[in-house]
Amino acid sequence: MEFAGCSRGSSGRALALALCLLALISLSCAARLSASSRQNLDVQKHLNRLNKPAVKSIKSPDGDIIDCVRISQQPAFDHPYLKDHKIQMRPSYHPEGLFAENKVAEKTKEKANTQLWHVNGRCPEDTIPVRRTKEDDILRASSVKHYGRKKQRTIPKSADPDLANESGHQHAIAYVNGDKYFGAKATINVWEPKIQQPNEFSLSQLWVLGGSFGEDLNSIEAGWQVSPDLYGDNNTRLFTYWTSDAYQATGCYNLLCSGFIQINSEIAMGASISPVSGLRGSQYDISILVWKDPKEGHWWMQFGNDYVLGYWPSFLFSYLADSASMIEWGGEVVNSQPDGQHTSTQMGSGRFPEEGFGKASYFRNIQVVDSSNNLKVPKGLGTFTEQSNCYDVQTGSNGDWGHYFYYGGPGKNPNCQLVGG
Repeated sequence: MEFAGCSRGSSGRALALALCLLALISLSCAARLSASSRQNLDVQKHLNRLNKPAVKSIKSPDGDIIDCVRISQQPAFDHPYLKDHKIQMRPSYHPEGLFAENKVAEKTKEKANTQLWHVNGRCPEDTIPVRRTKEDDILRASSVKHYGRKKQRTIPKSADPDLANESGHQHAIAYVNGDKYFGAKATINVWEPKIQQPNEFSLSQLWVLGGSFGEDLNSIEAGWQVSPDLYGDNNTRLFTYWTSDAYQATGCYNLLCSGFIQINSEIAMGASISPVSGLRGSQYDISILVWKDPKEGHWWMQFGNDYVLGYWPSFLFSYLADSASMIEWGGEVVNSQPDGQHTSTQMGSGRFPEEGFGKASYFRNIQVVDSSNNLKVPKGLGTFTEQSNCYDVQTGSNGDWGHYFYYGGPGKNPNCQLVGG
């Protein structure tokens, strides 16, 4: 490229060179400004898509803003297939045995969790609470497109004992497969694990899975997580996730894309859970149930004994439109291998299972929903972890807790230094 005054035959070469440099710098600046303004425009468009008009807004003590959005204006209805969808305000059926389970929970005086934003108010009826997305939230993501999405292949092929450290994700889970499943339930001990790097996370969840672990995996996930990248802090938060193509183009966390239809005005996806358990102190649990409505075919989610949160419409899925072929419960962390060493990001409480109640984290009363819509104990429960010296899992059963397991660990320790070590 040649600019006026930049040719070699020009007089006053020093001046010409200076003009040349100025011209190139201005071009470079213009290109950068153009790219930056394009990104800003994309970010603003995405914020406008996600943050719907609010009837009321509540400032949470942790800095979140919870917008009370009319049920009919929530992000789900941006989906082209949901334009004329008639919202189902309650499931046609609950799983059989659920209410007997609830009575047992009341007898044991399970310590209840609430959400931090409740301190400063509640949303009115006919609205849902939506955690407002901020510009910084999106800017922390690798791109606008990837905001609110997991990286590909973060499910352990737990039936395969030769699994390598998949994309830096590590697990300590219990699982069942080999049958048709129509739901899963668990009571999950809640902690606030320490995260070493902002791009890592630690979560405890259940997975409802259909299809193969190739490119067509269907997954519905729910539990609690600490994810500095996604939320900008280290708080423990309620979350959900779904995908119908192994985390490639479909699905997202919480309400960060169209899909999950929320009907509940009390619980906000992605909001902080409070209180959390303390070492040798009070233990706090959350109960999560995900099940397929046998009449409508949608996958419903319930939080605790009282809150039916909403549903994933069956058309979102291929395999899960029929049933699940595997259920998993447990913990997952990202190990980004800082300095070539194993991460010290904690799973669960950061303690190993053998330390037991009050120290190690647990899942208890784990159940599956069978083809007759009954809650049942899981048959043939297996366990899986990539590196038991880093994070481990131990199962058991008794009268009060049914089938349970302790899980987790500290990550990096004298017996867990290098990946694969």
